[in-house]
Amino acid sequence: MPDANNLAAALPLAGIRVVEFSHMVMGPTCGMILGDLGADVIKVEPVTGDKTRALPGAAAGFFRTFNRNKQSLAVDLNSPDGLAAVHRLVDTADVVLENFRPGLMAKYGLDYASLKARNPRIINLSLKGFLPGPYEKRTALDEVVQMMAGLAYMTGPTGRPLRAGSSVNDIMGGMFGVIGILAALRTREATGHGQDIQSGLYETCVLLSAQHMQQFAVTGEAPPPFPERIAAFSIYDTFEVKDGEQIFLGAVSDVQWRTFCTAFGFDDLAADPRLDGNTKRCQARDWMLPEIRRRLAAYSKAEIAELFERNGLPYAPINRPEELFDDPHLNQSGGLAAITTETGGETRVPLLPLTLDGRRLGPRMALPPVGAQSAALLAELGYGRTDIDRLLAAGVIADPAAETEAERLVS
Repeated sequence: MPDANNLAAALPLAGIRVVEFSHMVMGPTCGMILGDLGADVIKVEPVTGDKTRALPGAAAGFFRTFNRNKQSLAVDLNSPDGLAAVHRLVDTADVVLENFRPGLMAKYGLDYASLKARNPRIINLSLKGFLPGPYEKRTALDEVVQMMAGLAYMTGPTGRPLRAGSSVNDIMGGMFGVIGILAALRTREATGHGQDIQSGLYETCVLLSAQHMQQFAVTGEAPPPFPERIAAFSIYDTFEVKDGEQIFLGAVSDVQWRTFCTAFGFDDLAADPRLDGNTKRCQARDWMLPEIRRRLAAYSKAEIAELFERNGLPYAPINRPEELFDDPHLNQSGGLAAITTETGGETRVPLLPLTLDGRRLGPRMALPPVGAQSAALLAELGYGRTDIDRLLAAGVIADPAAETEAERLVS
């Protein structure tokens, strides 16, 4: 693993300390992005660890996906000594972020009003299910807001709402939290004051549905779900080809249509006056697409992909997530990077989809075991060895690498 300090020093958020109180996806995504950008991100979790670490099934990858480039402080906030340590920690922070239920942070004196009284420069981000309004106290999940905001309706066929196959709103909500923090940091440069920011899961999903809202506003007709939509392009579909393989193909302009016909030798289709122009081709889809499917059925997926690639036409194999580990573009472009896991193994993770001056932003440190930096962080905050050992022995903090005074004496 590269030296974290040297790498972070050259990144845009070097010198910014973030204290993260979060779990699941939305908050950890925000902290991960800030960490990738060079911030010193400290994840505060219970002494037993963030429960996200041990989720089964579809959530089994949450922790490893969204918690890189962070330190772990495992502490009991219900202990006066533990809470005092956390208050001392947040006094060193530029940013505090949290995604817990309303009122929980105030219980510990970690809400924005309390933080601001201690440090007017503090920036606080609360990642919530709903922004202030009639719904703000409701419990939200990605699936809940996808149903509420019309995204599930637009994804599945009529009568069968279907959530997107990823935590799209949690991830995007975390991204909008980062945008708010960056704006607040810029404002603080000018004013010297921090501010309170909220990012809403529901409002994130409403933004994803905005194009469909405006489709209704423009046409006066309710947009049908995507599986039943009126096509805007003549070829914009998944095709089953030789040996039952599938491939997505697109020809979304007159130029692409002519290129497609020339590439496959479909001169008769190119010359057919019923297919002259995208509008006519869309109107002819009921007979045109079955004919194209019949002709393409003789080609293998690889043959079609080669022709589309050679002629600059849009296409895509129908990949499964596990196949992305072997994707040549991701591997050759540096889009996947190795990271040491919290259990000492190794995996590869996708990086942020951007470059800074040609550089990808990768992992600088291993994923932390529960409390991996607890003792070191308390020492930085001014705690002596005896006090740290006392807190470890009392279970107020956890650190798998630190020995208590009693353990050292026994050994």
